[in-house]
Amino acid sequence: MNNTPPTSSRVQRRKFLKQVFGGVGLAAAGLGTSSAAEKAAAEPYSSAPPPAQGKPPQFKTKLRITKLETFLVKPRWLFLKIHTDAGIVGLGEPITEGRAKTCAAAVDEVAPYLIGKDPRNVVHHWQAIYRHAFYRGGPILTSALSGIEQALWDIKGKFLGVPVYELLGGPTRDRVRVYAHAGTPALIKEKKAQGFTAFKTGPKNSTQSGIVASKQFIDAAADAFAALREAGGKDVDIGIDFHGAITPPTAKLLIKALEPYQPMFIEEPVQCQNVDAMAEIARGTHLPIATGERIFTKWGFREILEKGAATILQPDLCHAGGIMEARLIAGMAESYYASIAPHNPLGPISLASGLQLAASVPNFLCQEQVNLGDGYLKQPFKVENGYVKIPEGPGLGIELDEDQVANKLDHDWRNRETYDLNDGSVVDW
Repeated sequence: MNNTPPTSSRVQRRKFLKQVFGGVGLAAAGLGTSSAAEKAAAEPYSSAPPPAQGKPPQFKTKLRITKLETFLVKPRWLFLKIHTDAGIVGLGEPITEGRAKTCAAAVDEVAPYLIGKDPRNVVHHWQAIYRHAFYRGGPILTSALSGIEQALWDIKGKFLGVPVYELLGGPTRDRVRVYAHAGTPALIKEKKAQGFTAFKTGPKNSTQSGIVASKQFIDAAADAFAALREAGGKDVDIGIDFHGAITPPTAKLLIKALEPYQPMFIEEPVQCQNVDAMAEIARGTHLPIATGERIFTKWGFREILEKGAATILQPDLCHAGGIMEARLIAGMAESYYASIAPHNPLGPISLASGLQLAASVPNFLCQEQVNLGDGYLKQPFKVENGYVKIPEGPGLGIELDEDQVANKLDHDWRNRETYDLNDGSVVDW
């Protein structure tokens, strides 16, 4: 009678003993294998290459960056393409408004580091580009890094066949509320008819507010906002952006005058670097204070949260460090019960990046936009009842219309130069 257990039983027993004895080895325990099949079964993690079964896992596949290209695109944008040896091209917007050529030069300086490397190591490359600069941060370097990071995420999402938000934990919503710029009652009505339910404007004649504004200025600015509120109705939200051009004493007066009309938020009531003054203003009004378009990286937003200077953070994904950095900022904001309303007066690549962020964070409020991609994307975004559906395509979920973009190449856009009408001194805009 044959008392030898079946092969399957012996294999299972050896797999169990293999786990128990670990590094001791079966041979050392007096349990030598009797066949190649049993040895293979007992060593499921053998270093020997497995039999060919199609393509290796995607994370094992080699992928290398081959080229970085930047394009000046009207009206004032800079588009980036990062090429790979797999034919996948990532899109980004590495731009500081009014400094497009400077940002393009910064991208060129980073290119030697990236070429030949795997684009999927997004966070590693972010750390290397940011920290190896030694003189870290600032609007130019961080904006260049932001656009590069967007393009790397676009490549990774396209390679894996999923939207970027799937790589950030999956969607928290299926639609993203967006707002439009509208500075006149007629424009409010026009944009509302197009489907928008949220808007942003600025104070009337803000550059002429002076150090201490007159009652005439305060009344005129409040009346202008009241006209927008009347045109839009009580069912829309209207934020107002002081653009950091208002002094602290005038900001307090103007906010008090605007309170009856309930703006959605007061953006940059004073210069964003003046965090203590902004915190004082925030404590003196029930209106939400927003800031962030000129704040860079998680380190820049820390003081704002710690001092309670704003309850709405507005990181710009083309300036603050890119998609993942904005995701980290959103997490910081969540711990302070603050919300995120990404800044974006730029192009459709920037908007697509913002939508990926908005889809992935729980504390999202509203997304700024000035162009839904008409004339730039093969499939522009559409607004329905104030919302845009989150992109479903891989990566950033967009594809440039190369023919239309070709007709919009090159620009020489400059920032406004503003002066006091009374004495000719420089004023903020």
